[in-house]
Parts: sequence; structure tokens; C-alpha cells
Amino acid sequence: MRAIVITEPGGPQVLGIQDVPDPEAGPGEVLVRVAAAGVNRADLLQRMGQYPPPPGTPEYPGLEVSGTIEALGDGVDGWSVGDQVGALLSGGGYAELVAVPAGQLLPVPAGVSLVEAAALPEVACTVWANVFMTAQLQPGEVLLVHGGSSGIGTMAIQLAKAAGARVAVTAGTAEKLERCRALGADVLVNYKEQDFVEVVREATGGHGADVVLDTIGAKYLARNLDVLATSGRQVTIGLQGGARAELDLGLMMRKRVAVIAASLRARPAAEKATIVAAVREHVWPLVSDGVVRPVVHTTMPLADAAAAHELLESSTHVGKVLLTA
Repeated sequence: MRAIVITEPGGPQVLGIQDVPDPEAGPGEVLVRVAAAGVNRADLLQRMGQYPPPPGTPEYPGLEVSGTIEALGDGVDGWSVGDQVGALLSGGGYAELVAVPAGQLLPVPAGVSLVEAAALPEVACTVWANVFMTAQLQPGEVLLVHGGSSGIGTMAIQLAKAAGARVAVTAGTAEKLERCRALGADVLVNYKEQDFVEVVREATGGHGADVVLDTIGAKYLARNLDVLATSGRQVTIGLQGGARAELDLGLMMRKRVAVIAASLRARPAAEKATIVAAVREHVWPLVSDGVVRPVVHTTMPLADAAAAHELLESSTHVGKVLLTA
């Protein structure tokens, strides 16, 4: 098969397409013929040598795909050759074939094309696991999403609105904020021109945000604590603004807030299967009904993976960038 190989740590130019051995479906796994793969910021970090895949994972980037089941490993029930699926991966998605634990498969939702389905697994699982399973966002609460126009952000807006929450977002351009508004965002903050703490507090009558979904990390930590409401919860899922910062424990105690940091990729397969099952139960009906939809900025051929990485690094996209195998 063909796959995108990282020849050495570096910029997008280190991505090259090569012929590599086909994977095989082991016990409890299925072999998927890839139709499309989602491009995520974790892939960029892996390319730069900063985020190696977990042991036993293919070295090719790619944390989510859609495609067609080509073979079943021993002990797999509930799936058949020819089924169209989306899949959450630990790596290996930038390829024509990938072996996936059966517990990390999702059927392609009604009304979604096979290629579009590649935009769903990583963002749906990340948002559901962190905003709902961990932070326990409730109807009527306020969710602040940093990077509202990203793949994660566009999914978080839609799921939070479907759950009856009020959503505030940050983004860097008026166009991106307008796209967020169209998805249901209630409070729009241009982080280049406005202080999100002031805007969110004003928009909520001084209440603040009950939950903050943070992809920035250290740079925003102090201000996230400021904007959190009493009994608020911050979940950090990215470190674009650094990994180290000081915590004001006194402020946390007075507000009774929680700061949580989490990643999805390194979780054991059993934990991922639990998250995937919850997404299938709670999110997939919303997608099939058209309440939640994949937001795809563009698709590119697999061989153009370097250009896809350049696009993601430019931060000019809204939603997901997909590679078609």
C-alpha cells in the first residue's frame, strides 16, 4: 500500500508518500480500506518529532479515517466485510489501509458521505469525552471554546447547543467568528482585539463560563481561571501556548473550580471503546438527524499531505482538512 512517511523530524517537506507493507487485522481488529483521513494538529506535532505514536502503533500520522471494512480479525463480531465505517486511531491513518480495534469503529451516519465521515471520529470523541463525560456540561450552562472555528471548536459548538448550553467562542478573524455564529455560538470574541474574560463576563452578567475547553495551555491558564464561574471546570486538551504555568490555588479554592488536562491518543483501547460507544449512542443520532454536521474546509489527495499540513499551520481553515486516499 501507499502511506505518508515522515522521513525525519521537521517541516511539511519531510512528508513523503512511499510503498510500505500492508497491515493485517489481528485478533479483535478489522482492516479498513481508507477513503479519507482527517488532519489534526497532533499530526503536525508528530511530524516535528514532538508527539511520537504510542508503542505498537504505525509510525504514519493520522488519528481518524473513514473507509470500508476489507477483512475481519479473529473474534470480531457485529461488523462485516463491506461495511462503511469511521474509525478512531492511535496513528496510521495517512495510508490506503489501516488495522483498527473493532471497539474504535463507528458506522457512517445517515446523510453523511463516506469521505465526510472522516471529519467526525477524532473531534466527536474528543469533545464528548472532555466536555460531557469529564466536565459534565449541563443545559443552561456556559461553555467557552477557544479556537471555535477549528475542527474541535465547530463540533463543540454544535454539541453544546444541542445539549441546551450557551456557547462563547474565541477566534482570530471576523469571518471565522461569523462561521461560529452560523453554527450556533452565542458570544463571539476576537482574541486579537478583545479580552475574552471581559467579553464573556459582560455577556453573562458577571457569571463567567461554567466550562472552558482549552487548546492553548499555559498562555491562557490564568485568564481561564479568571473567567471560570464558581464550580467551573476547565479542560485543557492542547498546548499551543505552552505546557508550564503557575496555578493560583487560592483562587481555585475560593471558586471551587477544577482544572483538568487530558489527551485521547494514549488512552488504553478499552477506554477508547467506552468513549466511542458513548459517541455512537449520544452523538450519532444528532448527526443522522442533521442537528450536528461535519464541517469540512477542504479535501486533498493523500500525496498532498505536506500542503494539508501547511494549511493547518496557517490557521486559515474553518473546520476539518481531509486527505483522500
